[in-house]
Amino acid sequence: MQFNEKWMTAALELAEKALANGEVPVGCIFVRDGAIVAKGRNDVNRTRNATRHAEMVAVDEILAADPGDKFDDIVVVVTVEPCIMCACALHNLGVASVVYGCANDRFGGCGSVMDVAAVHRKPVNVVGGVFAVEAMRLLKTFYMGVNPNAPPEKVKTRKKPISEV
Repeated sequence: MQFNEKWMTAALELAEKALANGEVPVGCIFVRDGAIVAKGRNDVNRTRNATRHAEMVAVDEILAADPGDKFDDIVVVVTVEPCIMCACALHNLGVASVVYGCANDRFGGCGSVMDVAAVHRKPVNVVGGVFAVEAMRLLKTFYMGVNPNAPPEKVKTRKKPISEV
């Protein structure tokens, strides 16, 4: 198994845990010198904090252990392309590279919606498409249901087919 596949498997396990907890299924690990040094999974719904993406949870784990830690030797492995917010944060931290599973066609910051690297002073190496099918399957599973933590005005309802109107 290749490096990216080995670590993406670990990230997918975190995404599955997020899904089981009613979160958008995104898992993320930070790898340094061949070892996982931080883990994160989406925690937005539980905390009701829109910034608690998997990548930010992993960043906080590293900073909690050592506020002076550097990120320049960290490989970020995340199941879904980082959103613009997370991509900017990872670039600003100076991570070595980002490996992601499926593209994020709504909010992606690594090229799907915006290429943060194109406007950043220090681009980060990005590799996408690692276990993309598996990552997308988890997202589809989540979005087939209704988010129980969504505000009432944001809850999507299924429209009746024209034949029932």
